[in-house]
Amino acid sequence: MQSLSKNQILASSSGWVATVLNFFPGLGAGYLYQRRWIPYFGTAAIAGTWFIAGVLLNNRETEISEIEQLIGLGGLLFISITTMLEANLAYRKSIKEVEKEIKFNESVKGKKIGIFGL
Repeated sequence: MQSLSKNQILASSSGWVATVLNFFPGLGAGYLYQRRWIPYFGTAAIAGTWFIAGVLLNNRETEISEIEQLIGLGGLLFISITTMLEANLAYRKSIKEVEKEIKFNESVKGKKIGIFGL
């Protein structure tokens, strides 16, 4: 039994599920579903930085204004939309790569390769 490649694992996942799971900013559940660790930790770091920046830039003497709240939510919305698009594009790219690999394997199947036909 051969092990699956990264493209095969990603292609076997559902693109819409990963997209919907990545809508929740900072969670990166879609990346966990796709078994993609680097984008997951990158998203978590960016969302964490956004939260920390909001806390550090907040003037503690006054209450948070509506504009500051909208800026914070807008940043999280931007992160979620970006991760949704990236997860969907990565899924589609992996599907194309796996299809290309299958076509290559089918074209090579039955052909004799090398001097001894191995």
